[in-house]
Amino acid sequence: MNEKDLYKLKFPIGEFKKPKEIRPEDINIWISSIEAFPNAIKEVTEGLNETELNYKYRPNGWTIKQVVHHCADSHTNSLIRFKLALTEDRPTIKPYFEDRWAKLNDYTEPIDSAISIIDGVHKKLGVLLRNLNAEELKREFVHPEHGKHFSLKETIGVYAWHSNHHLAHIKQAIISKGKFS
Repeated sequence: MNEKDLYKLKFPIGEFKKPKEIRPEDINIWISSIEAFPNAIKEVTEGLNETELNYKYRPNGWTIKQVVHHCADSHTNSLIRFKLALTEDRPTIKPYFEDRWAKLNDYTEPIDSAISIIDGVHKKLGVLLRNLNAEELKREFVHPEHGKHFSLKETIGVYAWHSNHHLAHIKQAIISKGKFS
C-alpha cells in the first residue's frame, strides 16, 4: 500500500483545519456534531457481531472496538480539559499515551459501557458548550505535547472533527469487511 492510500485510510475526512476566523455559526455546527455523535456511533455499530467489531480500519490500525473505547476515554479527557480551562488560568493539561491505552484489557470488552460513557459525556459537553459566553470561548489550556495554547472555541472544533474522524474509521472498517484485520 502506498503512502497516499495509507494517509487516506488514516485521515478519511482529512485533518482538522482551524478556520482563520471561528464564527458563532462554526461553533454551533461543531457543537451539534458533538451532540449527534453518540447516536451516530450507536447506529453504525448496532448489530455488529464480535468478528465485525474486531475489523480494523487500516493496516496496523485499531479495531472498531478499540476506536469506540478510545472515543469514550478521549472525550472524557476532553470534558475535563474544558472544565480545567474554565476554572483555572491557562492550565497545562495532562496528555496520555492513547496507543498504550488501546492495548489495555478494557479495550477488548464489549462496547456497551464505552457507548454509555460517550452518551453521558456528550450530553454534559453539549450543555457545557452551548452555555459558554464569548469570554469563556477565549479561555485556553496548554497542551505540553504541542507546546502551544488552545482556545476553547478551537477545541470545540477539534473534538467535533475527532468525533467525525473516528466515526469515519468505523464505517471504513465495516466497508473493508475485515480486509485489514
